[in-house]
Amino acid sequence: MQTDDQLKTVVREAYGQIASQSKAYNEASCCGATSCCSPTDNPAIMADDYSQLAGYVADADLGLGCGLPTQFAQIKPGDTVIDLGSGAGNDCFVARHATGPTGKVIGIDFTEAMISRARKNVDSLGYNNVEFRFGDIEEMPVADNTADVIVSNCVLNLVPNKKNVISEIWRVLKPGGHFSISDIVLVGDLPANLLKAAELYAGCVSGAIQQDIYLNLIQEAGFTNLTLQKQKAIFLPDELLANYLTTDEIASFRQAGTGIVSLTAYAEKPSTLAKPRVQLIDLTTKTDACCEPGSSCC
Repeated sequence: MQTDDQLKTVVREAYGQIASQSKAYNEASCCGATSCCSPTDNPAIMADDYSQLAGYVADADLGLGCGLPTQFAQIKPGDTVIDLGSGAGNDCFVARHATGPTGKVIGIDFTEAMISRARKNVDSLGYNNVEFRFGDIEEMPVADNTADVIVSNCVLNLVPNKKNVISEIWRVLKPGGHFSISDIVLVGDLPANLLKAAELYAGCVSGAIQQDIYLNLIQEAGFTNLTLQKQKAIFLPDELLANYLTTDEIASFRQAGTGIVSLTAYAEKPSTLAKPRVQLIDLTTKTDACCEPGSSCC
């Protein structure tokens, strides 16, 4: 079994390599970090389309995500926003449009090649309120109570110790602040060979944990108004699974009904130290007319 440091090395090396790759290649390569899919044979498996969001910068979009957290993040003009695992800056630039010139956006990434690419992007755009910091999101290079909003896209599933990251999110959020995070989670157990595949770990799947455990970690940290803003099932094609499983094992995997799910979760850091109200709202079962998270009509 690999140590946490070894797993981080796998992720850092994989994402360092893809920092110089195109969006088309990354979208076809199982969350961008592996070579298990041919870019000419497979469409994007996880990535959502950012191109219609205000503030979108094509050069910053590497097709690596599994959701659109900034679309749901309720960012207001003047907010300070932190993006965890910021890559080439995709979510940061969308967040910057929402927070406006009076706000501030900080991207954090532990891959030097990604930080370099993101800084080149921000320099070319001339933004003076977007910065990228090199660092591990388990020990963020950010002071306590800094952010009004935290976003992240398909990153916590790559971190071995997710509890540490959630604790750090709590530390750097201001009282009354909130997060909107897209991630990969599981419903049911992955086959052992998938869990052992370092390549697929860097591709966002085998590093995922059970959905109920993931949500419990958020609640146990003290966050309130936990809301599922979006969910979608992720289908892994047989040609990908064949790299790790036999034909019989693939059939068993399909029959077991194991679910690989992309979710976008919202939660708030209470503005006081009063005992938090533990509640999970699933907006994915509501109609589009449902109101904003945290209001009484849901």
